[in-house]
Amino acid sequence: MNKKAFAAILALLLTLALLVGCGQAAPATPTPVPDSGDTPAVETPAPVQSGRAASNEIVIGIAQDLDSLDPHHMTAAGTQEVMFNVFEGLVKPNAAGQIVPAVASEVQVSEDGLTYTFTLREGVRFHNGEPVDMEDVVYSLTRRMDGADAAAKNVALDVISDVQTEDDRLILTLSEPSGDFLAYLMNVYIIPMDYEDLETHPIGTGPYKFVSRAVQDNLVLERFADYWGEGGKVDKVTYKILENNEGLVLGLQSGALDLVNHMTSEQTSQLSASDFHVEQGSMNLVQALYLNSGVAPFDDVRVRQALCYATDKQAMIDLAFDGYGIPLGTSMFPSFSKYYDDSLTDYYPHDVAKAKALLAEAGYPNGFEMSITVPSNYSPHVNTAEVLAEQLKEVGIQVKILPVEWNSWLSDVYTNRQFQSTVIGLESNNMTARKLLDRFASTAANNFTNYSNPEYDEILARAISSVDDAEQTEAYRQLERILTETAANVYLQDMADLVAVRNGLNGLTFYPIYVLDVSTLYWG
Repeated sequence: MNKKAFAAILALLLTLALLVGCGQAAPATPTPVPDSGDTPAVETPAPVQSGRAASNEIVIGIAQDLDSLDPHHMTAAGTQEVMFNVFEGLVKPNAAGQIVPAVASEVQVSEDGLTYTFTLREGVRFHNGEPVDMEDVVYSLTRRMDGADAAAKNVALDVISDVQTEDDRLILTLSEPSGDFLAYLMNVYIIPMDYEDLETHPIGTGPYKFVSRAVQDNLVLERFADYWGEGGKVDKVTYKILENNEGLVLGLQSGALDLVNHMTSEQTSQLSASDFHVEQGSMNLVQALYLNSGVAPFDDVRVRQALCYATDKQAMIDLAFDGYGIPLGTSMFPSFSKYYDDSLTDYYPHDVAKAKALLAEAGYPNGFEMSITVPSNYSPHVNTAEVLAEQLKEVGIQVKILPVEWNSWLSDVYTNRQFQSTVIGLESNNMTARKLLDRFASTAANNFTNYSNPEYDEILARAISSVDDAEQTEAYRQLERILTETAANVYLQDMADLVAVRNGLNGLTFYPIYVLDVSTLYWG
């Protein structure tokens, strides 16, 4: 069987599988998709799209399964991106980058920054129909504060010294000021008190409620009719999990998928403009070659700096991403504008001679062998690793790329720190610079790169406790400079977010954090 025929059959099988899952009839007369170079021509069943529009539902393709449905256990950015639509905290982010009331209707902060008073919003209901009361709020907060559930503990809440309630008001007293407190409180999602089925049937207060999950296959949500706010516009959202990147493109071409984000320019070029429009935003993440500073040779700052000089990030962006992407020089992206220091972008200009000199000084005059572990389901990271491997050859470094499944990456690299280097993107899902920077504290549980710097730890502590915005901002910018100067990692880019959207589906809204808000999407 030739490649073209195989692709067509795969696309047809994918379409039929999704139709069964969505309870739709088989498509009628297909509309052909024009052949594009080496891309196999795939027939697009137009009635699939019109059928979903008529039933007011959409299917979104995603590249990884969810790691946990328990909102206090979510680790992967992709999981938080999806479940943003299901769960809410007392406050939440909006598309303008502001922190706004959610389950709380009002927030008051004392002048000294030590007392936060939240008024519970009237009429908020859980997805099971039960009203949200103060006991649920305190339970949710305590679950993340106390250590009874270690996996759910949020150390950023350690500053809470007292919790009091007065009728519909929650009063939190802090032991010391924390300028980032509200940003971290966004991720204290409100759940029903003593509810024990979060992993199998999560219940939140968001605009969409959980319907079903088939592991490694799909997740289904539906619009929550009793949502306290404006709510969603489409009635049903199915997330189809396709860890094979070719499957995402074929799913779009075949009519099985309506939207896929985080695509490459190579993938979007395979789509017909008569069927799709491509919208561009920023992923709001820091893609880098993350180095394990706890293992040789990356425990030597000269080696890490050599890798920075050996890397031509603009050439990498041009080659692997057709020029889409914003070069970075530290662990911060441009949408966090007051913290972002563009002067660090070119701190390490591409300089092969300088890289070789540093390697020789560190005892590696002929280079060395290294491995890059990369999640195979993320083609942008795989493509980046391949380009970096070619660039590092120029200075004598031989790279072996180790593609692994996403769950293996989470366990081996992120949790157990068994790796030399990895290409991945790190994000901040709570609109605070701290989330991007505190992971490099020497004692941080999520410091998977094993970076350790006493000066960094000291300045970070000062930044966290500061309530003076200018002082805190300057401290965070100092931390970014330390990461750059010590070459903590080889910082690459804030990747462009190319989103393929089926024509007729509108309302895509980009946030300054890594989320996809499906409540704004609509057919029309």
